[in-house]
Amino acid sequence: MDPISDAFHAKDFRIAFLMKKGTAFQDWFAELAGYAFGSDFEAVRPYGNQGDWKCDGRRLSSGTIFQCYAPESVSDQNTIAKIDADLVGAVEKWPGFIKRWVFVHNDPRGVPPAVAAHLDLKRSEHPDLEIEIWSEADLAELFGMMSPDAKRLMFGVAPTQGTVHAISLSDLEPVISALESREPDPSDDVPPPPSAKKLEKNALSDEASALLRFGRLKVRLVETYFSKNVRVELGEKIAEAFRDRYAELRALELSGDQIFAYLQQFAGVSGEPKRQASAMAVLAYFFDRCDIFEDPEEEAVGT
Repeated sequence: MDPISDAFHAKDFRIAFLMKKGTAFQDWFAELAGYAFGSDFEAVRPYGNQGDWKCDGRRLSSGTIFQCYAPESVSDQNTIAKIDADLVGAVEKWPGFIKRWVFVHNDPRGVPPAVAAHLDLKRSEHPDLEIEIWSEADLAELFGMMSPDAKRLMFGVAPTQGTVHAISLSDLEPVISALESREPDPSDDVPPPPSAKKLEKNALSDEASALLRFGRLKVRLVETYFSKNVRVELGEKIAEAFRDRYAELRALELSGDQIFAYLQQFAGVSGEPKRQASAMAVLAYFFDRCDIFEDPEEEAVGT
């Protein structure tokens, strides 16, 4: 598969993981697991007054029951209550099947100590049952099991290396407008790659690096757009919006890649391939030009 397309699909995966809540997250997980496990996975849907028997899906070969949890707001007490109700219900409803119970959540910070300790208690109460908690890293393994065709079916057509060379000012215009903040002009000069030290400083992955390299192919276009725009304050207005959003995300103590995913969503890296490529060029521009992500100390001193 084209490595750029795969990096964009990985972006789609991470944004969906972070943004989907409630039944939307449950449905998304069932689709992901279905593509990854094939016929070994069965999605279970609520049916009338029967409900779903405390099961959002099951893996046949391992006797696994999956239960998803992605509320709008998270608290220790509500998470523990959810675990108790769903685990008891699954054991009661699937006595001849269940050998493993997996609690799937999408809190990017992980589970708090009280929830981890409660899961230890549940393991001691059910010594014959494997009890696990899954989050981003585990679901990323499912994403990695998907074929290129499955990724296209689930996440849509992604840009390729060739897409970025075809974008022009008219493609960047809606990106800038959508932010009141986004857009470029033609020049195929290839800027230097993103700073390896800055990527390392912010613990950004190889996928993030690949997307920034991809976007940088049109950074000159973005520069030209802002330099020619009659509204001289436009670039700074957008830069300020990015700085504010970055500060909000950093305060949540998220990982570098999670912050990067939220910023891609903020920049509008979605939709048809040329739109994604255009938005990625804008994000790459502001990665260098404003305070999104931390500069290495020696680079910060020299600027």
